[in-house]
Amino acid sequence: MDKKRTLKELLEGAETTVNDETSDQEGEMKDEDNNEPINPDLCIDCQRMPKELLCEDCGEPFCRVCFQFAHRGGRRKKHKVKVLVTEKKPEFEKLDEEEAKEEEEAGQKDENLPGEASEKLYSHSGYFALGSESGNSDVSKRILAGIRRCSHFIPMRLSYEERQVLRLLEAALDVSEYTDRVDIISYKSKARRIVGQLREMCSVLAGLVVSSNMKQGQQLIEDKNFSDNAEWYKTVFEIGRRYKVMNPERMRDTFGKLCYMVMDSRLPEIRETMEFDLYKPMKTVYGVLKKGGPQTLKILSDPLIIDATAEVRPEGKSRRMVSRMIKQKEASIEKLASTYTSANGLDKEQIRVALYSIGDFNAYTNKNRLPVLRMMKRLEQFEDAGSSQYSLGIRYGHNGARLTHGHEKQYLYVKQALSLWSAVMRDLVELWAYADDDLFDGNRYHIADTGQGFNRIKSCPKVYKKMYSILGEVQHHFDFWVGIPVIHLGDDAVPNALFFLDKYIQIPSILIPIDRTVQDIETLTRNNSYVKDYAEAQYGSVENLQMTILCDYFKHGFDGSGADNYYFAGSCVDATSTSSCEFCNQISKKDYYNFFLLAGFTNFNGEGY
Repeated sequence: MDKKRTLKELLEGAETTVNDETSDQEGEMKDEDNNEPINPDLCIDCQRMPKELLCEDCGEPFCRVCFQFAHRGGRRKKHKVKVLVTEKKPEFEKLDEEEAKEEEEAGQKDENLPGEASEKLYSHSGYFALGSESGNSDVSKRILAGIRRCSHFIPMRLSYEERQVLRLLEAALDVSEYTDRVDIISYKSKARRIVGQLREMCSVLAGLVVSSNMKQGQQLIEDKNFSDNAEWYKTVFEIGRRYKVMNPERMRDTFGKLCYMVMDSRLPEIRETMEFDLYKPMKTVYGVLKKGGPQTLKILSDPLIIDATAEVRPEGKSRRMVSRMIKQKEASIEKLASTYTSANGLDKEQIRVALYSIGDFNAYTNKNRLPVLRMMKRLEQFEDAGSSQYSLGIRYGHNGARLTHGHEKQYLYVKQALSLWSAVMRDLVELWAYADDDLFDGNRYHIADTGQGFNRIKSCPKVYKKMYSILGEVQHHFDFWVGIPVIHLGDDAVPNALFFLDKYIQIPSILIPIDRTVQDIETLTRNNSYVKDYAEAQYGSVENLQMTILCDYFKHGFDGSGADNYYFAGSCVDATSTSSCEFCNQISKKDYYNFFLLAGFTNFNGEGY
């Protein structure tokens, strides 16, 4: 029979038991911490970026982005900081002192973001540059400063010979099973699997060259090892990467394999075995013009380059005017080519290709950004619609929404998201250059199940910094930021820079069909009485139909839906594009879907019309 204990003994025993349980829990936590030790060379907060700053008051190292968020307010704002790593700009961002001074005077970024001035700046035509509307010299200076800066990462247009090589590369990638053989769980050596697959890819490329051009193929493979043709293999993969930047809708099934091959070839053990890697810096406009010498580089400061590289937009212009603008553009190109060609520098054709490449960049940026700007203009119709049937308010759990916002809050949330998309579209080619550096920097990655299969998780320090720079620029134009200003990169949500690029290059493919449908509804109903009667019978008027489509997109294209589960849903920076993709998946279930079909819509994959 147990001895009876007093109340004091019972309480002391309980306290001892609690202490024992607490010490056991602490021991378990220490064991868990020991399983995942903190890397002292990385940021104490995110554990993805290298440490760059040391907070002397906290006694902890941070990367610049995390330090900014952790010390943005309160007493921490006054903490002393010690710089551990001096920030170095990439080579394509290094401008001459003269250029930097001009850029500072003219202003590099859009001051009216969002607004009509930025639309004019990036959709300039020859007449806007040097005609009656170009009296504002500040705008011309800003355009020239932008061209000089962007030339450091605008890819050169492919030549005829390079396009032939590109076709060989695409054919070889189509039959390759690289990721199926490498990114798997296996007991065999991964390095051996990578080397075997890379050699097989090089053999297939060489075989395709032999089949297409016997003489060239014989020179390529006769009595030679793979390393003897290293420069040729590097050029082949560089052509594929360069082509993808300006043509994101192409190579959808094969570009991932191309990137992963180049990424693996940069690993030290693979490069040592292969005796070469497949990486070569992309051929840019600035790199080509630089070969012509300082005199050729002055072409980037010539005001005539604005006419020579402007996109000729036919909207609202007669055929005669469009023909006149095209002739003006071609005359400007020929004049620049004649002025800056030299015997020891570049010939006329090389300068023409460089100018055409800048023109491709302008057209590409307009194509991506103008739909966002037009959608921002349409959003203004809903600013005072809070008490009407077109209120943008959403409620958690209603029609798939995972956020609860009133009309004013949702309006501001959508406006901020579109403003961020506009800035990203403006700097998309620059982000490609940063992503190229992050993917192929030679650092290691790890494979993990992200919920969507096994993917390569790799840190993206340069893209990470650039995106937070863009985010800070957009936040500067708003007094209050709705949602969480967090950008997912190098984690389960966005494993690497390739996934990040894929997320944002889908935005124009989403917005263009919606914008075109709303725009074409007026023409359809004006030219076809049956369509007009159908719209009026269903929605009362054509204007109500347009407002219904826009209202539904602004509500459920930005409602936090689309994530794998409710825990990942939210209002972070990446959630808006995910929600818009989910809206596209549900478009066929909408009541107004028939009007999309009548307007010529087929899909959201970049070929919607």
